[in-house]
Amino acid sequence: MGGARGTDGTAGPDDSLVEGLAAAAAGVATASGTRLVVLVDGRSGTGKTTLGDSLAERLGAQVVHLDDVYPGWDGLRAAAEAVVTDVLGGRSGYRRWDWATSCPAEWAAVDPGRPIVVEGCGALSRGSAPLASLRVWLEADDDTRWERAIGRDGESFAREWDRWAAQEAAFIAAERPAELADVVLRT
Repeated sequence: MGGARGTDGTAGPDDSLVEGLAAAAAGVATASGTRLVVLVDGRSGTGKTTLGDSLAERLGAQVVHLDDVYPGWDGLRAAAEAVVTDVLGGRSGYRRWDWATSCPAEWAAVDPGRPIVVEGCGALSRGSAPLASLRVWLEADDDTRWERAIGRDGESFAREWDRWAAQEAAFIAAERPAELADVVLRT
């Protein structure tokens, strides 16, 4: 992915890539008569937020960052379930996590009538895949992911890297999100 710079200083997605993905998602939603839903998943440091924000801007969609949903450092599975039951389900929202206090915060509503992009590890599961117009899995080598993630989040994430990586590995083994994806991109 080359182009504009992401919030972590890495190259963002090419405009043509974003345009192509947005067109594919819109085409599926139009053809099926369903809400436009894009799921962007991958391990830490693969560029999910940068791509998700670019797609949301192009589509005029609301965006849910799973970093706001994970209930703490052990919350990947809970957030993946919340994508299905809350974010894309009947509740149309999520309980935000306050990382500063390590406590649940306010309910964040999402508009069930508007297009939505959900990005974060855990976004693409067997439960969420059928609800999506477009499913994207991002990959990068481990050294690149480390540099991006720690460069973005600093020492607080460095201390939790192994703990989080174990949850990512368990989720990937159980859900096989790359196999559920319409598009797999190496970043």
